[in-house]
Amino acid sequence: MLTKLRAAAATGLLSAAAGGCATAQRATPADPQFLNQPLISSIYTADPSAHAFNGRLYLYPSHDIEAGVPEDDLGSHFAMRDYHVFSMERVGAEVTDHGVVLRLEDIPWAGRQLWAPDAAYKDGKYFLYFPAKDKQDIFRIGVAVSDRAEGPFKAEPEPLKGSFSIDPAVFTDTDGQSYMIFGGIWGGQLQRWASGTYEQNGSVTDLKQPDKPALMPKIARMNADMLTFAEAPRDLSIVDEAGKPLLGGDSDRRFFEGSWMHKHQGRYYLSYSTGDTHRLVYAVADNPYGPFTYQGVLLEPVQGWTNHHSIVEHDGKWWLFYHDTQLSGKTHLRNVKVNELNYNPDGSIRTIKPMR
Repeated sequence: MLTKLRAAAATGLLSAAAGGCATAQRATPADPQFLNQPLISSIYTADPSAHAFNGRLYLYPSHDIEAGVPEDDLGSHFAMRDYHVFSMERVGAEVTDHGVVLRLEDIPWAGRQLWAPDAAYKDGKYFLYFPAKDKQDIFRIGVAVSDRAEGPFKAEPEPLKGSFSIDPAVFTDTDGQSYMIFGGIWGGQLQRWASGTYEQNGSVTDLKQPDKPALMPKIARMNADMLTFAEAPRDLSIVDEAGKPLLGGDSDRRFFEGSWMHKHQGRYYLSYSTGDTHRLVYAVADNPYGPFTYQGVLLEPVQGWTNHHSIVEHDGKWWLFYHDTQLSGKTHLRNVKVNELNYNPDGSIRTIKPMR
């Protein structure tokens, strides 16, 4: 049954039965220290992938749960097991929970940890892309298909050939061509693929080369079936104002995880999380392959360790969806929020401060 959720989470209970949380607790009243209030309070949600389909806004987030897994730097405590889809007519309207649309046990190749997903549409089909660790504990990227934006989705029997790491984000250009951008260091395992094959005993953080170019997100053009890559994934270069690659030790600017691409007034914007410095930042280019020149901070640090976002145009405005930990105060039990995104006349994005 569909559940109606209020856009502002000022009252109500977080349900253990509905949301998979270990215990029920009262949702935090609207707190003026936060710029925005949670969109969803019935379950814990994070990593919101927002899309405008059929004139309606759809959210494809992670579903955080209290799994009882000890916290570590590799994110083992993010032990999510299913996905929900949410939708609303516009920002500020009532939010609909379309329920569980894909479960871990329904993905033949997956072993654990359903992390941040994304979605896309082509030729009457909706595609849900998601990272999960396979039976060998290596992150791969899977895809599930539906006839409806709200699902449910049926997973393909194998992960995308040639995929690895985490955080798939599918950008469809104005010419209809789609690209997948993906990757994440530390627990996302991108550093273990530096040689082209997976290194089981590789670094648990990054390349450990602070004076050399940092690891970059990957990009691959998609085939028309949206189920396969049309090319081998390549680096998506991020450079400074002098055109030099950002360095591994430049933790305020270098890529960590959570990439997203959008297009505004003919320019391509690549935004991503800096991870351990807790910012969302962005870079721009004149084509989807880059190189992307670093521009600045998109969102200042939120309450909580992680951040992961999406950017979508809807109802004549641009919107930034992100998450923090207002409802729980725990880094692995997060809640989705939204704020209008504003551009300056020169195309730069105005920095958002999520705390007052």
